[in-house]
Amino acid sequence: MSVAKDFEPPRDVIFPPGDVESNEPPLETYLHLQQMLLLIKCLDWWWRGHNDFFAAGNLSIYYSPRQRKSEDFRGPDFFVVLDTERRPRDSWVVWQENGKYPNLIIELLSKSTAASDKGLKKQIYQDIFRTPEYFWFDPKNLEFAGFILLGGTYQPIEPNPQGLLWSQQLSLYLGVHENQLRYFNAEGQLMPTPEEIAQWEAEHAQQERQRAEQERQRAERLAAKLRELGINPDTI
Repeated sequence: MSVAKDFEPPRDVIFPPGDVESNEPPLETYLHLQQMLLLIKCLDWWWRGHNDFFAAGNLSIYYSPRQRKSEDFRGPDFFVVLDTERRPRDSWVVWQENGKYPNLIIELLSKSTAASDKGLKKQIYQDIFRTPEYFWFDPKNLEFAGFILLGGTYQPIEPNPQGLLWSQQLSLYLGVHENQLRYFNAEGQLMPTPEEIAQWEAEHAQQERQRAEQERQRAERLAAKLRELGINPDTI
């Protein structure tokens, strides 16, 4: 995972409390909310054995050089910080997190935010946050794009033949599947949600029960046939 950028806090500054609450407005629609939750829970499950990352959504990032919570803050719809402690936070306060900024940011576009997401926010993530990867996705019209920071400037990430965009930060692909932004592994296979895994396991268990029942019935028919022939199946 990537190394945090150097951070030199100004001297003689009073630190605000560490439990600064997020000032972010609610997400635009139910689709936006569901998409954010999907990104978080799938990554949490995929990295369930790791304790060195933080993934969140609609949470304020405070980055004021003067360490003031009243200025210089943004709230990406989804972001991931690597090489950090995995624990709940009310907000991400850069000067209290060893100067760490997100390694990856995803904004969910809407009519009211698209211009800012593609303009001002992109510029901030590129020039101030220096976030290595930035993606945006529109849950309604399915517009999807990704950028990687090269030489200090965001460059478009080229899709693979499946139309998936590779994230070096996550070591996963991102792509649209059934109108949702989903993760895919290095082989391009869809990463299942916890619910999809539970459903698969339930279906697999049901198939195993059906197979066992079929085998039992077959054994009973065979035993009955042997008895008709005067053979005790229990002695074979």
